[in-house]
Amino acid sequence: MHEHGIQRDSAAWIFFVKLSFVISVLALALGIYFIPAELWVKGYMAMGSLFVIGSSITLSKTLRDEHEARKLINKISEAKTERILKTYDTDEKSRVGT
Repeated sequence: MHEHGIQRDSAAWIFFVKLSFVISVLALALGIYFIPAELWVKGYMAMGSLFVIGSSITLSKTLRDEHEARKLINKISEAKTERILKTYDTDEKSRVGT
């Protein structure tokens, strides 16, 4: 079954995005590990970084879900409008034909 209106990313793009995420998190972790600071400062930076990463993922998922919901609502509205227009068109044709 072919799904219309669904954008699919290529496997290469998905791999690139995942790899970029892993590399950026590893680079951040290494930067925190090797920074010349006390352990509590490194811990604070690590916790803050994890919070930012988690919040970014949550924000992007929430925005995507909101966008998908709006698309669904628009499709339902369009279907209702088409049904009303078809009903109106049928009523007009029956009046003209009489």
